[in-house]
Order: sequence, then structure tokens, then C-alpha cells
Amino acid sequence: MRIINEVMLDYCDVLLKPKRSTMESRKDVDLTRTFSFYHSPKKWTGIPIMTANMASCGTFSTARVLSKHKIITTFHKYYTISEYKEFFSSFSNPDYVSYTLGIRDRDIEQLKVMIDNKLMDNFSFVCIDVPNGYLEKFLETIRLVRELLPEHIIIAGNVVSNEMTEEIILNGADIVKVGIGPGSACTTRKMTGVGYPQLSAVIECSDAAHGISNPKGHCGLIIADGGQVHPSCIAKAYCGGADFNMCGSLFSGFEESGGETVEMNGKLFKEYYGSSSNKAMLVNYGQKDSHRASEGRYTLIPHKGSMEYFLSDLFGSLRSTGTYIGARKLKEFAKRATFIRVNRQLNESNAKYEINENN
Repeated sequence: MRIINEVMLDYCDVLLKPKRSTMESRKDVDLTRTFSFYHSPKKWTGIPIMTANMASCGTFSTARVLSKHKIITTFHKYYTISEYKEFFSSFSNPDYVSYTLGIRDRDIEQLKVMIDNKLMDNFSFVCIDVPNGYLEKFLETIRLVRELLPEHIIIAGNVVSNEMTEEIILNGADIVKVGIGPGSACTTRKMTGVGYPQLSAVIECSDAAHGISNPKGHCGLIIADGGQVHPSCIAKAYCGGADFNMCGSLFSGFEESGGETVEMNGKLFKEYYGSSSNKAMLVNYGQKDSHRASEGRYTLIPHKGSMEYFLSDLFGSLRSTGTYIGARKLKEFAKRATFIRVNRQLNESNAKYEINENN
């Protein structure tokens, strides 16, 4: 046993110090980025934000909206082959959708069927998602998926430490998903005691990923996954070195989001629940295994209306951050950022109506 005494930080523990800027308008800030990858020969250009692979936001309807803005929708794991065939009969934008699988045998079997049916040609990205990226089987799955899909951009996680970030990249992933327990619908920290403050995890893992490069000079990349309560949290993640941001609650609760719409006391709400919640296990697997504990929360989010209005505010917020810190491009956020530690948490204005799970 040992104790790490170094202070670790979440997004709410810091603010960004403003700096002199020669920009005249928020319009001067470019939010698009172009990436090359450690393993995949592909190049990608867009706004480096993606939905979490959750049933509340990783949906076909979300993809139709976000792809127009060059944002990636990471589909949840539970779509069938026939559902994918129907969707791709009217959608073609592979750079802004990601297939998701786990490390179970049936996940690999479905991936092989997707490949045989040429459905993986509709994706540039594939996400290997597990809550615990420290399992040996996880690394074995990354190597297998790299063999099956040598040209795809592989996302893999989740982890929160430098050594596993390096290990995941060296075993075949291009982008490491960083975060254990920061999400609003995740109860891993409460149930298991395991986690790592998200901003510090992003800083540590980005340093590790960016320190690994191939002979062409292309380095590993990371995604800051979870914990973004406000648009400012996305900006702080970029300032901490994140290449992409993955968000769940921020893309949930909209008309285009997944989850049932519920009316209570004359007001509309949308379902939002974690992928390891009792609700998710019952809906997607038909049962909760006796050896598992729920590590997710079920909530109802006040209905937010159209996603388009949120996207406009999100882009405006990020551009405003750029003007405050003097960054003309998104890739300059980390170079221009100075964090200030604060001694109190910022109030969360987006309150949620929470329902305890008993099923």
C-alpha cells in the first residue's frame, strides 16, 4: 500500500487565466483540426468532439445531426446487423461515425459479421470500450481488431495512467480513451473506490500519448471521456492536452437523443443512464448478472429541445475561450493555457431530476 500525496485536479478545481490577444472577434478562432494517426494510414479533419457510446446519445438520429457539423457519433454497442444495414442505406459519412464493441466473444463475432457484410466500410473509427482498460484481455482484443481492421482508426479505453496509455497505443490503438468514473451517470468511484481526477488524468495521459511517435512522426492521441458538466470543461480538457472530447450528458436530453421521453407534472424529460447501470443491463442484456454491481445511474434530464441550439452555444463558448487565452486555433489551446487552482467548486447550473434505481 502507498499514498500519492500529489494534488490531483478535476475540471471544477481550475480556471483559465486570460492573456493578451490580438484577435478582433470570436470568428477568428478555428475549431477544426486535422489528425494523422500512429497506426492507421487515414487522415481526419473535423471538430474533435464525439458523443459517448451510450444509448442516450450514441444513436442514428444523433449522427444525422452531428455529422453535418463534422462531429463524431460513437454508436452504442446494441445495434443489430439489420439495423445497421437499414441506417447505412440512407447515410454515408464514415469520418463522423464510430462502431463500438466490447471484449466479449459475441462482440468479436458481430464485428466479423459486420466485416463480412462490408458494413465496416461505412466507418473510419472503431471504438473498443470497457470500463476497465487494465485487463490483459483488453490488450488482446486491441491486437485482434488491428489485425481485422488494419486501416481503421482504433479508439480504446478506458484508462487513467501514463503506462497503460503507452501500452494501449503500442498494442494497436490510435486514440486512448481517458477517464474512470468522472461521468455524471457513472457511479464507479462510489461503488468501487477506483478513479482519478479527470483533468490530471488528461494531462498525464496526453503527455504519455504525445511522447510516442512512429517513423513518420505521427504520435498517439487521447480522448477526454466524461466529466464535462459545462462547455468550459471541454475547453479545459483541450487546454490540458486532450485531442478529442467525448461527452455523454451534454449530448443527451435533446429531441434527437436516445432514451424515452417522459412527462411528469406537465414537464417533459428524457431518460439518461450509464452503460453499467441496472437499466442498461436489463434493457440490453435482459438481465443483471449476479456477479455484477450497478456502476451507473439512471436519471431524467429536462427536455432540452433541438440539438442545433446547443451546438451553436458550444461552438461560441469554445471560440470565446480561445479569444480569452489568445489561441487562434484549437490545437493552440494547450500551448496558451495557464490554469489557476481555485478553492471551491463552481456551481452546476444544469440540475437533473434523479430517480434511484431499484430494478
